[in-house]
Amino acid sequence: MIYEGAVFRPPSEASSLILQVTLGCRHNQCTFCSMYKGKSFRIRSSEEIMAVIDAGYKAYPHTERIFLADGDALSIETDVLGKVLETLYQRFPRLKRVGIYGGPKDILEKSPEELALLKGQGLSIVYLGVESGSGLILNLIRKGVTPEEMVNAGQKVVASGLKLSCTIILGLGGREHSQEHAVETGKVISAINPHYLGALTLMLAPDAPLTHKIRAGEFTPLNKWESLIELELMVQGLNLKDCLFRSNHASNYLPLKAHLPHDKASLLATLKEVIADNREEVLRPEYWRGL
Repeated sequence: MIYEGAVFRPPSEASSLILQVTLGCRHNQCTFCSMYKGKSFRIRSSEEIMAVIDAGYKAYPHTERIFLADGDALSIETDVLGKVLETLYQRFPRLKRVGIYGGPKDILEKSPEELALLKGQGLSIVYLGVESGSGLILNLIRKGVTPEEMVNAGQKVVASGLKLSCTIILGLGGREHSQEHAVETGKVISAINPHYLGALTLMLAPDAPLTHKIRAGEFTPLNKWESLIELELMVQGLNLKDCLFRSNHASNYLPLKAHLPHDKASLLATLKEVIADNREEVLRPEYWRGL
């Protein structure tokens, strides 16, 4: 395959063929993230993209899922992205699904008609990193959007008919803003009402900007129990219609899954029991956690 630098994908795209149609992240300022700090953002040329597709076909001609990387592939012009999708379904006879990361700014720059057009051309699911619903925290982590803009972006994807998977990060406000992070994130996720919701737990690479704040004593990370208490408070505030929730990422202490709102009561009961009884044996050991 034709890859430049490290390549990342959502947990649910583990079995997908990853095609790197863009390089890096256009925003690339989030203080908790170091994924693309070593790359300059660039959209590959049409010739490069076709070469990537050719290489992918030669390696995995019978793939059923494709994920378009890197972090801002949705920033590709709609007509170009549409041609990419058309080519993918022509080349891969068994292809059933194409996923893509969608930064909130990328989504907001697409019209409702453009998103609907991409769905009609075979785009299946958009992954949106909400991270937090708190305006204070979004500003501190330099996400580049307000909670209102995040809601607008998420709702726009849902309205287009595309599947939407949102990600939040437990502990992103530190001990200093844990309650605000939990409450406000619950509000924003409820307003978006995504099809899928994934919770990660904050883990930082040594070169992440937020790591330097920890060393300077400006940010206090949550311990395992505090992160579960934060999740419990967040789930309490969720008001969703039909959403699959997962906290099975390698960063999480407690793998969970639920269909909300149907399983909300049982999910909260599990969290309450684990926290109240200090059930250390059901938690993922620190040495098993990873980014």
